[in-house]
Amino acid sequence: MSVESKLHNVKIIIFDGSFKTTPFINRLVKGLALNHQIYILGFNEKLTNPISGVNYVSLGSNQSKLKFTVATLGKLFQSKKFNLLLPTLKKLIQGKRQALQKLNLELALKNIAPDLIHLQWPSVIPWFEVVLLKQEIPVILSQRGFHNNVRPFVDGENFEYLKKWYPKMAGFHSVSKAIAANGDKIWTSSEKIDKVVYTGLPLEEMPFSEAYFLSRPLRIVSVGRTHWKKGYDYALRACKLLKEKNISFQYTIIGGAGDEELQFLVDDLGLQDYVNLEKRIPQKEVFRLIQEASLLLMPSLEEGIPNVVVEAMAIGLPVISTDCGGVPELIEEGVNGWMVPTRKPEAIAAAIIHFMELPLDMIEKVRIEARRKVEQQHNEAQMVRGMEELFYEVVEMK
Repeated sequence: MSVESKLHNVKIIIFDGSFKTTPFINRLVKGLALNHQIYILGFNEKLTNPISGVNYVSLGSNQSKLKFTVATLGKLFQSKKFNLLLPTLKKLIQGKRQALQKLNLELALKNIAPDLIHLQWPSVIPWFEVVLLKQEIPVILSQRGFHNNVRPFVDGENFEYLKKWYPKMAGFHSVSKAIAANGDKIWTSSEKIDKVVYTGLPLEEMPFSEAYFLSRPLRIVSVGRTHWKKGYDYALRACKLLKEKNISFQYTIIGGAGDEELQFLVDDLGLQDYVNLEKRIPQKEVFRLIQEASLLLMPSLEEGIPNVVVEAMAIGLPVISTDCGGVPELIEEGVNGWMVPTRKPEAIAAAIIHFMELPLDMIEKVRIEARRKVEQQHNEAQMVRGMEELFYEVVEMK
């Protein structure tokens, strides 16, 4: 039997606690559902746009007590565990929702009998401690973002918790080589299964922008929630240096509105006429705004591989990014973008000035190479294929 045929019809549970899964998971399950049985479990009962071919299993609503009760009793009768009826009714009366949600999860697992479980965040591990202890169903954990790059290394209790449970995982999915290396700081082994699978984007929906203009003033944009790891304070200090050199620019931080510290820094640095802090907006609107910019600035202190950088490179928006996390796996200095050290406002300012002095034909070459890199490394087909290979390796080891 070929590897391809063996990969068909694996029964997979995807879990992040909700039906409102990330864009990565939504794109992944669309591809997986063509050949496998996919179940998404969550503590809610409504979904506006369910993905075709995916089974959604509610573990009880976090909002409605009545719907939670109905879901719990429904799971009980579906599993024919009638001996649990009285204890369950007692817990319902006592309002022990979390205990009943765990029971709902246990019943769902028995009813589905999955080949493997894919957890999206370390924060959901507590729901699967019993499963991990029994070692009957292989569990895979995704490693990406703050929960793997930052939290374990600033929260000693979290580090020790992960250090306890990581050895019980059947495998790991890492969004970059850099984040895999951070995972090895928590736990590593010669038998550890850890596969790097880069996020795949719907590139057919992200056409390369043939028309590019180096605007005057230079329109710079950053996108992301306000968090210290995003490095916006260093970006703003770089803006002050640009202002002092009489550089003509406008800098917009999408998602920065309402943050008191950022607003104070803008005022303190005298950047009111140069910096706009915009509110968080829907993804489609973000996409439109970055298409209107001339440069994406990503000043973060830590990232996996930031989607906004991949998206910008896909449409041909030049990128200057710090060399944090997995960014060096995406950007080759001067070839498809530019990198600067973290926490260096002077380096950011110098890179922006250098960019503004480049001839348009040089920028065009960088834009084309950026699109080529994304097409090779971040297409949806490679994402689905890579995750299938990880899933099969784990199931085979069972």
